[in-house]
Amino acid sequence: MHPVVQRDVLSPNVTRLVIEASRIAQVREPGQFVIVRREEGAERIPLTIADADEVAGTISLVVQAVGKTSCDLCVLKVGEAIRDVAGPLGRATELIESGHAVCVGGGVGTAVVHPLAQGLAARGVQVTSVIGGRAREWVIFEDELRRYGDVRVCTDDGSHGRHGFVTDELRDLLERGGIEHVYAVGPVPMMSAVSSLTREYEVPTTVSLNAIMVDGTGMCGGCRVNVGGKTVYACVDGPEFDGYTVDFKMLADRLAMYRDVERSAFEASRCLIDGLAEAAGADTPR
Repeated sequence: MHPVVQRDVLSPNVTRLVIEASRIAQVREPGQFVIVRREEGAERIPLTIADADEVAGTISLVVQAVGKTSCDLCVLKVGEAIRDVAGPLGRATELIESGHAVCVGGGVGTAVVHPLAQGLAARGVQVTSVIGGRAREWVIFEDELRRYGDVRVCTDDGSHGRHGFVTDELRDLLERGGIEHVYAVGPVPMMSAVSSLTREYEVPTTVSLNAIMVDGTGMCGGCRVNVGGKTVYACVDGPEFDGYTVDFKMLADRLAMYRDVERSAFEASRCLIDGLAEAAGADTPR
């Protein structure tokens, strides 16, 4: 069992759970994930390790409420526990050792950017984070990322930071030059747009396909993707890949095949999602 020692509501449908997992905290590396199961018989889902505290023996998991399983995790209270946590899994991200890196995070993907910025800063790399959300309340990990370098915020409605998309801010940074690598995590369309943009400036780009993983073991085939003309699996071959080699069009088309099923599942869980705010009690987004 892995008790919850801290719970924070980061945005209207995103919750951070800090749980006890001392062995994982000691060996995890940026980009790796865990498989969690809340209770006996529950669905197993992969979640990126957003942070870890070796001394306290804890790891941080960021969960977006999109269905029953994620909602069940989001409503956990301090003192309650997750039955099973397996990991760390996946290949650690290859981080540059010097120079200037830009970490681009969209929505809940910003939580995945955090350990990358953390690892880069520990190597002495200059880090600039460009993060975005639909509005101010959807922007997460802004304060945490400021510990490792400059942070540029973009919102679709202009309620916080720059009015526009993360690619607008990224283009300005690329125009100034001096950037050795870009790391991008977020929705597939965003990562595709970032990769197309950085290609213009010939800046190497790494994207994370953690969001398309299902069982995290390679057995279900749900995270298969064409990279460099070959079929690979995000969970066992990644989840990070060279953004220039990912066939984003094929990936987007395949993901769209499940849109109706996902919509039905979402509607079936709407009562859980709508009840998150009430279940949160005094918690407020921060």
